[in-house]
Amino acid sequence: METTGFWPALGEADRGKVAELAVRRTYRRGDVVCREGDRAAVVVLLLSGHVRITNATSDGREIVIAVRGAGDVVGELGAIDGGPRSATVAALDDLDALVLPAARFAALCRREAAISWALLLVVADRMRDIGRQRLDVGGGTITRRVAAQLMQLAVQHGVRRGDDIVIAIPGTQAELATTAAVSRESWARVTRELRRLGVLSTARGQVVIHRFAELGRLAR
Repeated sequence: METTGFWPALGEADRGKVAELAVRRTYRRGDVVCREGDRAAVVVLLLSGHVRITNATSDGREIVIAVRGAGDVVGELGAIDGGPRSATVAALDDLDALVLPAARFAALCRREAAISWALLLVVADRMRDIGRQRLDVGGGTITRRVAAQLMQLAVQHGVRRGDDIVIAIPGTQAELATTAAVSRESWARVTRELRRLGVLSTARGQVVIHRFAELGRLAR
């Protein structure tokens, strides 16, 4: 799958400037890359693998707010404003990453306009995503919420194979249900109905969208 995000937005020379300040690091599945509330010491650029980003609620629940993959940067907000981590980031599979000290990354962005502009585009895109999620997931019927979530996953992580779109699902059914603001049972019920209608099929770790236009209709 083609990478998206901060790294692809940089030219070759700017990638070299970032890499010069970084160390290469691997993380194993389940490793915590950074934890909500901690001091923001590093910025992490994902070269391969996926992470899930979560927030803790006041009653102790964990809410999955995003999934990031190869080419994405995490920890950038703390580098920009010096504040504590706004979320916990954990590896969903094995990761290969470049890790930069937050202060060096901030200084690099101040010196290099192209790098700071690429970061600004990433932040702007994520702000738009937050707005779309509030509209798409925050209201409507359960079917609409699940369909909207699957549409978002198809756009972000889908690979086209003929007329189908194959999505490698990074996370468990319970985590997907939490992100869609529905119960696990409701998420399973809706996807079962979508399978019956021929809109999609599922296998371990993946969803295949057969009728993307119909899924879009259900998400509206």
